Amino acid sequence: MKVILQEDVKKLGTKGAIVEVSDGYGRNYLLPRKLAVEANAANLNVAKVNAENKARKLQQEADEAKLLGAQLEKITVTIPVKLGKDGKLFGSVSGSDVAKALKQNHSLNVDKRKITIQGDVTGLGTFDAVIKLHTEVTTKIKVNVVEG
Repeated sequence: MKVILQEDVKKLGTKGAIVEVSDGYGRNYLLPRKLAVEANAANLNVAKVNAENKARKLQQEADEAKLLGAQLEKITVTIPVKLGKDGKLFGSVSGSDVAKALKQNHSLNVDKRKITIQGDVTGLGTFDAVIKLHTEVTTKIKVNVVEG
């Protein structure tokens, strides 16, 4: 029996997948729990349209991420920090600080969890930060740490 999964089912497939299952498993478990629908002509057409829409949406998100990445590559973010007596930082510079600076200075919303600063920020200087915008798109920006 062929069915179209309506939800992710462990060890069987993900939502929208067309899978072959035994008749008993399909009729007695998947269909009554609305985890799947029978793969007839009408349901196959609906599944095909849904898959095309999903693919189009994912492609659009990837294109938007590429455009944002191109904008971000040109940007240098300046973060003022407090220094101690011997020139060491109080605390550290994190992705959260970079995200705040991007929002305040450049009006760009980037999730702080997607920003990773390369190397340890132990003092003043310029550092690279990697931003993962999409599963396929990452970009680097310069982070300039200054005394402020």
